[in-house]
Amino acid sequence: MSSSPAALASYVESWHPEPVTDGDALPAGPAAALSAVLDLPGPAAEVGDPLPPLWQWLYFLHWPPQQSLGPDGHLRDARFLPPVPGRRRMFAGGRCTISEPLLLGEPAERISSLAAAVPKQGRSGELLFVTERQEFRQHGRTCLIEEQDIVYRSGAGAAPRHPATPDDSAVPEPEGPWHLRLQPDETLLFRFSALTANAHRIHYDSSYCRDVEGYPGLVVHGPLLALLMLELVRRNAPERQVRSLSYRLHRPAFAGEHLLADGTPSDGQAQLHIATRREARHASAEVTFT
Repeated sequence: MSSSPAALASYVESWHPEPVTDGDALPAGPAAALSAVLDLPGPAAEVGDPLPPLWQWLYFLHWPPQQSLGPDGHLRDARFLPPVPGRRRMFAGGRCTISEPLLLGEPAERISSLAAAVPKQGRSGELLFVTERQEFRQHGRTCLIEEQDIVYRSGAGAAPRHPATPDDSAVPEPEGPWHLRLQPDETLLFRFSALTANAHRIHYDSSYCRDVEGYPGLVVHGPLLALLMLELVRRNAPERQVRSLSYRLHRPAFAGEHLLADGTPSDGQAQLHIATRREARHASAEVTFT
C-alpha cells in the first residue's frame, strides 16, 4: 500500500527542535589537513587568514559515542534528525551568504536551527526535505549564514539506477576555462570522512554499498564535490571574495571515476559543475562575488 504525503508529515507535525549553539577555536590543523588531502603545495589558509568558503565543514564537529550510531553509520537520534521510521538520508545541496569570511585561529560561534521540514511526493515515493540553518559569528558579528538541504525517505524506496561497475578509464572533456581533475580513491574518501567526522558506510564499506544501498562502489561525498567546485574559484580567482553561493547534488559519483570540476566565470559570478564521462552534471553550483 503506497503512502501519501500526509502520512510522512504526521511524523514531523509536532517536531520543533530548539536551536543549539556551539563554539570552535578554528585551529589551523584541519585546514592544513584538507589542504594535504587535496595535494595543495601548502595550507590554503594560515592563522589569521580568511577560511575558504565551505571549509567551515571541517569545524564544529560532533563525535558521538559508538553505541549512538545506526547500522548505516549515521546517528540514530539527534536534534535535527527527523523522527521518521526506517530513515534513509541524502545530502541534496545548500546555500551560503558571506558577509565577511571567518578568520582562521579566531574563536567562532555557530547557531544551528531547523528552517523547514517539507514532505513531498517523488518518483520513487514519499520524501521529507529538511533544511538546517547555521549562523556563524566571530567577535560578535555574523560572518556567514548557511542552509543545508537534506532529503529523507522512510524505508528503502525504489532501487536506484547506477552503472554496474565504476569506469576508471573514461575521462571527461572540459567545457569552461576553469577546470580541475580528481580521481578519488578509497584512501582519499577515508581521509575526507575522518576530517568531517562522517561515519556513513557508503564512503568506506564496499560490501555495504553494493548489498544494502545498491551502489556499484564507494560513493564520493557530496560535500567533497561541493568543495571541489569551490576550489575552482579559490585557485583561479584568489583575489575575488565570494558573497554568496548555492550548490545542488544531482547524481552520485563513485571512487575510481575521473571527476572534472569545470567552471565558467562571467561578470560578478561563476557557474560551476562536476562531470564524469557518463554524466555531465553530478553537481552544480553558482557563485557571486562582492
